[in-house]
Amino acid sequence: MKINSAEFVISNSKVAHCPKSTLPEYAFIGRSNVGKSSLINMITGRKSLAKTSGRPGKTQLINHFLINKNWHLVDLPGYGYARVSKSAKKVFQKFITAYFEERKQLVCAFVLVDSRHEPQKIDMEFMQWLGEHGIPFCIIFTKTDKLKPQAITRNIANYQEKMLEDWEEMPHYFVTSSTAKTGDEEILDFIENLNKEVVK
Repeated sequence: MKINSAEFVISNSKVAHCPKSTLPEYAFIGRSNVGKSSLINMITGRKSLAKTSGRPGKTQLINHFLINKNWHLVDLPGYGYARVSKSAKKVFQKFITAYFEERKQLVCAFVLVDSRHEPQKIDMEFMQWLGEHGIPFCIIFTKTDKLKPQAITRNIANYQEKMLEDWEEMPHYFVTSSTAKTGDEEILDFIENLNKEVVK
């Protein structure tokens, strides 16, 4: 898929205020500082579509972007160690949960995971929640430019071993680096194929 247009649509904290269109949506979410904004900018070919920051937790709203006039990319707040108050985190959690439970246009969620680390409890719990609620998702391993190929393979194998403790199979996953600009074509091709299925 080639990205010909990427436009900001709306930011809000209430699912009821999300776009009323029936276009397919793909949500991107992960722990704070996992490189989500950089990845979104890479796959859309736009340097500042999503706001990047050295401070974790910059994204604090549901952000909709219209891609190629025919699908929405949704940038969701990160979870984890963002430097926000406990009350703010509860607000984030509430509308993130509402988004996944209520947004019928959602086709697939992309859960971003830092490839440099062992499986994190908070990531595993979030994916378990998605599975329990029947929400399709894939994993995106980020920041692979920070590792040697053998380390990437080893870390993903460790992740797969951990996932298979509770899952019948490893979810579909992508290996990416926003710095090296790798993995974007695979993600976009995946979305394109899903879009073809949705509009049948």
